[in-house]
Amino acid sequence: MSTASYPTSAHWGSYSVVVEDGRVVGARPDPDDPAPSPLIGNTPGAQHHASRVARPAVRRRWLENGPGPDPMRGAPGDEYVEVEWPRALDLLAGELDRVRRGYGNAAIYGGSYGWGSAGRIHHAQSQLHRFLNTIGGYTASRTTYSHGALEVLMPHLIGMPGTNRLLHRAPAWTQIREHTELLVTFGGLRVSNTWIAAGGRSAQTAGPQMRAASEAGVEFVSLSPLRDDVPDGVKAAWLSLAPGTDTAVMLALMHVLFTEGLADTDFLDRYTVGADRLRAYVLGERDEQGRPGGVERTPEWAESISGVAAGELRALARRMARCRTLVNVGWSVQRARYGEQPLWAGLALACCLGQVGLPGGGFASGYGSMGNYGGGATPLGLPRMPQGNNPVDSYIPVAKVSDMLLHPGGSYRYDGEDRRYPDIRLVYWAGGNPFHHHQDLARLSEAFGRPETVVVHETHWTATARHADIVLPATTVLERDDVTGSQGDLVLRAMRKAVEPHGQARDEYDTYADLAERLGVREEFTEGRTSGEWMRLAYGRWRAMAARRGLEVPDFDEFWERGRLEMPGRVEDEALLGEFRADPEGKALRTPSGRIELFSETIASFGYEDCPGHPVWLPGPVLEEEPELPLVLVANQPRGSMHSQQEMGAHSRAQKVRGRSPLRMHPRDAEACGVAEGDVVRVTGPSGSCLAGLVVSDALRPGVVQLSTGAWFDPSEQEAATCVHGNPNALAVDEGTSSLGQGCTGQLVRVRVEPFEGPVPPVRAYEPPRGVAPVEA
Repeated sequence: MSTASYPTSAHWGSYSVVVEDGRVVGARPDPDDPAPSPLIGNTPGAQHHASRVARPAVRRRWLENGPGPDPMRGAPGDEYVEVEWPRALDLLAGELDRVRRGYGNAAIYGGSYGWGSAGRIHHAQSQLHRFLNTIGGYTASRTTYSHGALEVLMPHLIGMPGTNRLLHRAPAWTQIREHTELLVTFGGLRVSNTWIAAGGRSAQTAGPQMRAASEAGVEFVSLSPLRDDVPDGVKAAWLSLAPGTDTAVMLALMHVLFTEGLADTDFLDRYTVGADRLRAYVLGERDEQGRPGGVERTPEWAESISGVAAGELRALARRMARCRTLVNVGWSVQRARYGEQPLWAGLALACCLGQVGLPGGGFASGYGSMGNYGGGATPLGLPRMPQGNNPVDSYIPVAKVSDMLLHPGGSYRYDGEDRRYPDIRLVYWAGGNPFHHHQDLARLSEAFGRPETVVVHETHWTATARHADIVLPATTVLERDDVTGSQGDLVLRAMRKAVEPHGQARDEYDTYADLAERLGVREEFTEGRTSGEWMRLAYGRWRAMAARRGLEVPDFDEFWERGRLEMPGRVEDEALLGEFRADPEGKALRTPSGRIELFSETIASFGYEDCPGHPVWLPGPVLEEEPELPLVLVANQPRGSMHSQQEMGAHSRAQKVRGRSPLRMHPRDAEACGVAEGDVVRVTGPSGSCLAGLVVSDALRPGVVQLSTGAWFDPSEQEAATCVHGNPNALAVDEGTSSLGQGCTGQLVRVRVEPFEGPVPPVRAYEPPRGVAPVEA
């Protein structure tokens, strides 16, 4: 028996895999990681799992009937035919050629929102986009499920450079420890979210640094329906507020600042526009549209909505005005109807405090949301596979995929434009799983039945793969060489191949090269290079960029031999918009006024009732009392996996209850619903239902239940539930944040919980579909 250890990286960090006789049998933390993510425990079980895609497969109905819409696509019991690679590539090349010649390249949707690989060369989405650009382009997607509202709103308020700094150059936790006195966070500081970064982190530092800041005297206040939304070891006061009421609380805090003379009027006058409009609204002098008369947004008003006592809000506002205060609005808060409003209100609150641009103070959005947020910045970027240019200008906001597929030619509003959906004939997806990210999964399944062909590259038989007509097996990160790092990371790492590909899995680069050859553009796609040669070239270009900035980086061979190098040129910013604060004329923001826009004439001109010209209180649907749906479900990110990746692994399975995702519920609500710890319960929302395993806990607010995303969508027993595995996206409504951002709204949904009667159905999410023979590595 031969045993070896191979350092590797994933989106959840750096670690080593233990390989015995060609099989991954264990995972070991990186010894230099102060707090390694337990998600590494999922890797051994996932690498050789029976759900791996081992051979090219074609859906039998598509193979026999030809391309066309098919409402049976993705149905339980759908059958596949395994074929040899040459036939699969011939079929796919012919279909791509038919669609682009008959309907144009805009009829190909290559949005492919994907987290498939931490590697920067074998990055699934980049590889797909390069290939599609080579053959004439595709309809693309814009923004993200994580922070789609922010990506559209903030450029109007602080400009695009400011938005990029907000997302990618947030002050490091070390700066918070040094300068911040009070950190007030809406949406918590969930440490499991900080395990994740695109490209992974060489070391998990966010949790330890949060604790270090707390020990150094930084005070934390968490406004959240969940008490444990902050890490163990961080001393935080918990203000339990009703889900979806963050904006009301922020307006009430501003009311105190305005009425008690605590607002920094000098800052508002010099650095912002629209403070007078906002003040009139908060004080009840004007309504949402600027007309005379309105509701005074007092702490008592906010208490009636949020449940946070008016006295506590007054005390918090006064404390924030006394201290160097950082206002953090987590990404989760915006993933709800009117999700732009808490972002805008949070920025306005920070401006009223007058601390934007000061070290340790001001506004942030993302602490506790991702691992590279607050970890410093890498101005050099990272080695990347070039994607080329997309000659097609057709696109959609990423969370509108169901609407696009179901309503070709239909109209919608987005960021000041009246747009129409393209008529998509072919969907090409690689390295991602919309049946994890998207809402109303029954509707998404219906939408995937409308195109004429769906193509998926996958490592495992996910729900997305089960909705494809052509499924091509892809290698995992352990089955190929690559390099990785994340924005602001400490170290660039080499990722050496650890095991041979599973079954007939291939690197996607080689798959696209062979497709390109069939379409007559192999040379344009490969430029005469292998993927290994592209890796060297990308590293060399990155090294040359470093040299132009006076930074010394070893050549590729030395880097590959060492396996890692300290990231050159890292910086730790002290404050967002610090240069603007120091010189508001010379460093004016890229906004129409050059200042922070608390009132945006541009947004107001769009005439959107669901997003007027300044932050306002718009009560979302979760605040509408519905006797049939008496509880509010919070669908946050899972602690057991990154999104739905490797969800069948040991660490993830250990957190399940009777094989299903755990639903947390307050003891008072459990008693009222007639359910108990360990029960399998049915959770019903506006769009469907799911089964879950009950966990009774007082770590959440009464009236609130919590069910994380991540469970693979399992509609195998639809008489029992839309999903018998516990995917909360089966419950949620597929609706955008507003006409401005059209972001994802899957964080909150009204539900009811009841005992599940009768035999509990098995979970079949991880079983390969009919016609597919599993291959053991």
